[in-house]
Amino acid sequence: MKRNRLALIVVIAALVAAFFAFDLGRFFTLEFFKSQQAAIDAYFRANPFQAAAIFFAIYVAVTGLSLPGAAIMTLVAGAIFGLAWGTVIVSFASSIGATLAFLASRFLFRDAIQQRFGENLKAVNAGVERDGAFYLFTLRLVPAFPFFVINLVMGLTRIRTWTFYWVSQVGMLAGTLVYVNAGTQIAKIESLKGIFSPELIISFTLLGIFPLIAKWIVNAIKARKVYARWPRPAKFDRNLVVIGAGAAGLVSAYIAAAVKARVTLIEKDRMGGDCLNTGCVPSKALIKSARLLSHIRRAKEYGLKVASAEFDFADVMERVQRVIKTVEPHDSVERYTGLGVECIEGEAKITSPWTVEVKTASGTRTLATRAIVIAAGARPFVPPIPGIEQVGYVTSDTVWELRRLPKRLVVLGGGPIGCELTQCFARFGSQVTQVEMLPRILIREDPEISDRVASRFREEGINVLVNHKAKEFRIENGGKVLIAEHNGRDVRVPFDELLCAVGRLPNTKGYGLEDLGIPTTKMRTVETNEYLQTVYPNIYACGDVAGPYQFTHTASHQAWYAAVNALFGRFRKFKADYSVIPWATFTDPEVARVGLNETEAKEKNVLYEVTTYGMDDLDRAIADEEAHGVVKVLTVPGKDRILGVTIAGEHAGDLIIEYIAAMRHGIGLNKILGTIHIYPTLAEANKYAAGVWKKAHAPKELLRWTEKFHTWMRG
Repeated sequence: MKRNRLALIVVIAALVAAFFAFDLGRFFTLEFFKSQQAAIDAYFRANPFQAAAIFFAIYVAVTGLSLPGAAIMTLVAGAIFGLAWGTVIVSFASSIGATLAFLASRFLFRDAIQQRFGENLKAVNAGVERDGAFYLFTLRLVPAFPFFVINLVMGLTRIRTWTFYWVSQVGMLAGTLVYVNAGTQIAKIESLKGIFSPELIISFTLLGIFPLIAKWIVNAIKARKVYARWPRPAKFDRNLVVIGAGAAGLVSAYIAAAVKARVTLIEKDRMGGDCLNTGCVPSKALIKSARLLSHIRRAKEYGLKVASAEFDFADVMERVQRVIKTVEPHDSVERYTGLGVECIEGEAKITSPWTVEVKTASGTRTLATRAIVIAAGARPFVPPIPGIEQVGYVTSDTVWELRRLPKRLVVLGGGPIGCELTQCFARFGSQVTQVEMLPRILIREDPEISDRVASRFREEGINVLVNHKAKEFRIENGGKVLIAEHNGRDVRVPFDELLCAVGRLPNTKGYGLEDLGIPTTKMRTVETNEYLQTVYPNIYACGDVAGPYQFTHTASHQAWYAAVNALFGRFRKFKADYSVIPWATFTDPEVARVGLNETEAKEKNVLYEVTTYGMDDLDRAIADEEAHGVVKVLTVPGKDRILGVTIAGEHAGDLIIEYIAAMRHGIGLNKILGTIHIYPTLAEANKYAAGVWKKAHAPKELLRWTEKFHTWMRG
């Protein structure tokens, strides 16, 4: 393949060089044609088909090689062949030549460009795949854009070749007609400026905008068709109704109230959603208690001869509930009512694009609203494994009801939730077996990062079983047993309690999506566009129910777009931005991540360099007896621009913030290196990682010269 590319580059370069070396451009001038017009006309009358074929071939070659002269040849076509045949010949020759240039650009450069800038071009590629024909058609209609540039640039995208060809043929037809028609009057033309007046260029520009206007009209027609069977209320009681009072719903309602819109927030269960009641808040409270126990057991590392702790697991779980109660006012009905949000406890059902029915303890009522935001969240997924209902289980929603520590606990799942709870229960004293069907836990992280966590788990007595697929649950002799398949044989795991943590399913049932025909994706999330709109432009979805991420902070992030677009979309809409999405897993060691990791970079063919800094070298980590972990930074080859960062170690979720800000605002490693970091802190790890990068990119030749200079200065 490389040889073929090299050969093609040599051929094209030779032809282009010959064109300029032999001054062939002189044959593609208006003056030359006028001087030879009589001879060319005579040849055409004597050999019409041969003349047309030669002209066609030359035109294809000129446009295929992106040489200057196509405009003059189009004029010549009108002068020789007339308006009808000239238009036909030029239309096909120019489209074929353009397609050849397009294919050459794609063959020679696209793979390299996509590999180097694949992540940056992700949105562009998606846009071209979705709207490429519209964009190309617009560009072809506007003469201000050089056609040869369009050919080469479009070759770097993923637009289909057939689409490029036929859109080019149709899009260039208007310009071709103008030029060919002008060519029929070539005796009166003194220069190309005489063809295109400012008025004509403005007309073409307006014509170029037409596809965008047409797209808007098509979208309006689609929306009208979607709304056709629903009666529109004459008046709206509210500007916005939000379904679900988790992170996404709370932020959506908050924003609406802040801009003085009338907003109603409906929640059928508890304000705060999963994050407050069964997710982030309780899990972090439990992690803190478990970590305190682990530090007490490590007393000798801190210079203490003896330290011990007595605890009742029930007291620990009551502390978790106390933490929830303390945080609860932040998400309470009272607070949001005070902010101007109408809060209703009840079960919502969307009955039309503009109406929501709410069943409450006092009865049923219908709300009329201009826009709706669906923020219904997600729930734990329980796989249909034979026997699972018989043995019983808890999930990340119900584990907080436990008051007795399980002696033997099986955790099904090796994702973030499963890993956090696995380590917690092990530190409280449960004999924990973690079962994961994939080759490693925390599969979204790089292998060496996953291995750090798994190694720590095993050091703490956790039985980590990867490549084990749960097949069946049984009750034998009054005891519970998991049968898992590993390398073709069955492995028996006895247990007392099962924690199912294999993922979460979006809540898309029971509140009217089916009746309205709002589609869902393969991932079972509500299908939305880049503005978070569903098939109904006034109905939006955000948070876990919309995906693609299931994090509290991304739910809040999406909620801004959903609320603002729902309230002000008729003036301006904003595309949800997922360019810098961070997350953390609060195990010990903590794992935090933003942007690409090495595994994803390889999968996406993104070129990168890796810089690592071992936190065992960090003074503060040594002082804290936490001298372990790594900062791993991916950068553009030869540059300090950050593609992604993974940190595994103490307070990784806090340390990653500096890199999140850097990526969001285009700050490179050089500026991080030049920023003063307080000594001694864990945050110095970020500066030292930047220092490792800088050392690897030191100007070696310049340093050799400075060494000679200093030697000379010493005499």
